[in-house]
Amino acid sequence: MRQAGRYLPEYREVRAKAGSFLDLCYTPKWAIEVSLQPLRRFDLDAAILFSDILVVPDALGQKVWFEPGEGPRLDPLTPESVGTLQSDTFLDRLSPVLEALSGIKAELALEKTMIGFCGAPWTLATYMIGGKGSPDQAAARLFALENPAAFRALIDVLVEASVNYLVAQLKAGADVVQLFESWALNLDEKQFADYVIEPNRRIVQGVRAEIPSAPIIGFPRGAAGMLGAYHARTGVSMLGVDTATPLDFINGVLPEGAGVQGSLDPLRLVSGGSQMFERAEEIITGFGSRPHVFNLGHGIVPQTPIEHVGQLVEFVKGR
Repeated sequence: MRQAGRYLPEYREVRAKAGSFLDLCYTPKWAIEVSLQPLRRFDLDAAILFSDILVVPDALGQKVWFEPGEGPRLDPLTPESVGTLQSDTFLDRLSPVLEALSGIKAELALEKTMIGFCGAPWTLATYMIGGKGSPDQAAARLFALENPAAFRALIDVLVEASVNYLVAQLKAGADVVQLFESWALNLDEKQFADYVIEPNRRIVQGVRAEIPSAPIIGFPRGAAGMLGAYHARTGVSMLGVDTATPLDFINGVLPEGAGVQGSLDPLRLVSGGSQMFERAEEIITGFGSRPHVFNLGHGIVPQTPIEHVGQLVEFVKGR
């Protein structure tokens, strides 16, 4: 789970040529190359579009940049600046990303799946309001409580943009798309229903109004006790689950036949050895009665040994 990776030397070579991280995302030949790199090394079942969730606010006109070693930075939104977001040119600004997706799809073997994705509205809002990632999303939570009208307007813009972006990805060649709600934790049940479930439901509904059979994976990281409600009310095709959620709990809250994606701890992959294989076996067995896409519970980290990735892929494929 995470596009090509920072753990591959060939990725770092391309990254050095690209200049800024956004230049890498917006240059189709480079985005195609780094998306395909993992599949050249490993017998993976799918490619994921190389991009970033923050191309959405960037395409809406909010200034986005990446500080080396620190991560993304944005000019924080105020209640007044929400109205300056530019949705009319949104897809035009993302045309290089869609071109890259089509190029990746054209290079894939027929049996390989092409995965597109988008950041979900609450997660995007936390960056857009806070100006960067944070452990508690306090800036966005306070903004929503103190400026409810402006916050609803922002969510409306992001829902519309997400629908248009995901539909465009599916039309460009994505076989499945995923909604990353990476900051779904730290919300009470009312906020989770309003900020996460309802916007995600609207996106699923909007995408399927255009493409009725669209497969959509929802990944509400940190949702914990709200997982069952998220799955039932959003209508996602499959549920991404994080490392910290017990397998028995997931099986208990999801209906029979509901598919899951996940959920090996990325640091188990870093450490490798018998503990990695044992936990992988527990996950495979735990989800053996339902459709399951084996994956990490969050993104692969830069210090991951390449040989461990190969060993894990071989183990899972051999099951």
